[in-house]
Amino acid sequence: MSYGSPPSLYVEALIRADLDTWESTQEPASHQRWDLRFTEIDYLPAEPGAPQRFRYATRVLPFLTIAGTGVSAGEKRRPDGTRTSALRFASPHPLSLLAEGSGYWRYVPTGEGVRFLTGYDYRPRWGRAGALADRFALRPLMGWATAWSFDRLRLCLERGISPRRGLAHGLCEVAVRALAAVAAGLLAGPAAGTVLALTAALAAAVLMCVVPPLPTTPAARRCLRTPPAPVRAPRLLDRLTAPADRPADSEEQPA
Repeated sequence: MSYGSPPSLYVEALIRADLDTWESTQEPASHQRWDLRFTEIDYLPAEPGAPQRFRYATRVLPFLTIAGTGVSAGEKRRPDGTRTSALRFASPHPLSLLAEGSGYWRYVPTGEGVRFLTGYDYRPRWGRAGALADRFALRPLMGWATAWSFDRLRLCLERGISPRRGLAHGLCEVAVRALAAVAAGLLAGPAAGTVLALTAALAAAVLMCVVPPLPTTPAARRCLRTPPAPVRAPRLLDRLTAPADRPADSEEQPA
């Protein structure tokens, strides 16, 4: 069995809005509001002309926060109107399956809006066990969370649905679908018996997964997950050096 690295992650969303997608994604205070993958994002002091350093953190449990640091750089405007940003990141936390990685964001103007897309990859830690955990758990979760977050941002820019409301809509819809599946089983139970009741509940659960989400609810399925054509990482990424695998200051230690 091969334990090689799976393909890098790719997500793309078409945002039909006149608002500046760059500002909504590059400013840490705005970014952390819509991106499900992060709880905190903060810029760190950087020398003039040097790539921007940043710290990120994700609260996995109420008592466990996994943090890391990174560097980023961006080309705000190219002749064709395309914008690009690139980053490298690393987490020193021993419980972080994600050790280090790199990626990029592109903003491609079109007649319909902005194609907002990302491609990124990372190296898991913990050896063979980590490679398996990444392939079957973390990588699918990261891909889904990225796509869900991109659609959450789209709803914010297109419809004015705040990230907080987008999350509330998502949680409510999941709860309603789960209740519908349970209700199907309970209604079938008295007349059909336990086995048929469970079958009815399972069928209802599958149906609830197939039914499209409401237009105001973020959904990963609305995003493109495979690039329409072969893509290359921007040359900008070659200028960045991966951050050291340790916190820069004592206050950056994981909580």
